[in-house]
Amino acid sequence: MLSSRVTAAISSSTTTTLFINNPKILSNKFSYISNPLNNSAKSIKWNCRNSRMEKSASSFVTRASAQPLTNPGELIDSVETFIFDCDGVIWKGDKLIDGVPETLDLLREKGKRLVFVTNNSTKSRKQYGKKFETLGLSVSEEEIFASSFAAAAYLKSIDFPKDKKVYVVGEEGILKELELAGIQHIGGPEDGDKKIELKPGYMMEQDKDVGAVVVGFDRYFNYHKIQYATLCIRENPGCLFIATNRDAVTHLTDAQEWAGGGSMVGAILGSTKREPLVVGKPSTFMMDYLANEFNIQKSQICMVGDRLDTDILFGQNGGCKTLLVLSGVTSVSMLQDPKNSIQPDFYANKISDFLSIKATAV
Repeated sequence: MLSSRVTAAISSSTTTTLFINNPKILSNKFSYISNPLNNSAKSIKWNCRNSRMEKSASSFVTRASAQPLTNPGELIDSVETFIFDCDGVIWKGDKLIDGVPETLDLLREKGKRLVFVTNNSTKSRKQYGKKFETLGLSVSEEEIFASSFAAAAYLKSIDFPKDKKVYVVGEEGILKELELAGIQHIGGPEDGDKKIELKPGYMMEQDKDVGAVVVGFDRYFNYHKIQYATLCIRENPGCLFIATNRDAVTHLTDAQEWAGGGSMVGAILGSTKREPLVVGKPSTFMMDYLANEFNIQKSQICMVGDRLDTDILFGQNGGCKTLLVLSGVTSVSMLQDPKNSIQPDFYANKISDFLSIKATAV
């Protein structure tokens, strides 16, 4: 059962402690999330339940067709908080999308709370803060929630044993968040140069103290990491398999789409035959954390994103209003495809469409 207290270190000098007023709220939603390390003799049933949850999410009840955002002022007035995805909504690669600064300024002027949630685990919250600053955006660290932070926050929430380690298939962001949370870890980018010489009789040995494998986007992914993660998950009793996200593609540059973190997760899923626990979107873990952190009613939130199967589903699973923007991976034809069952409440070309209320006022 998920602990009623979630503590996650945010920086080396500050700690945020989250007290959930009603533990049953989360325990009902996360009954499949238990800590197998406390009972290694049992099979890890939560993985099966998580798999079923994801399947049910993917077959989400079809909603009425999304409507174009013709009255942005009405949507703005109807909610208190806007949660924005980053890649494909705020920026593409290292390039800011047109109209973003003016749009964020407008929403802040209207007293709206802004939160930025990304499935990209390559950076920590502090590192993302620097990226926002580099792009000329004033965003505080407390307004940023990356899946790297979500992985560390989840492990803290289940009281991950202090004598256990996490093997990381991913980049620096995950390592930094685990360090801030006081969780031992191995792996990460330093394993990117490791090679395997397949000599007769050779066996790779894994650290028996690894109690969880966290897999995120990894530009240094290799066969050593696949084998090491596989051994930990298959042979270490009760070892957790956690994915920061299962995104098929990501925006490393603004010129094209690149293979996303889901490709790394898929490789290890294939070798272990185990479904991962996903802590990033569309899992409701981050939504519940955010709602309690800021004391927000979910009906007063609008989730804005460019992906149907992560951003929009994340908002719908959390009971929020949803706005799809076409500045990222989703096109109008994809949205209106009869095979697509995920329909946002509204869609717009990009978030700067909100600025039309200024033009109307003039």
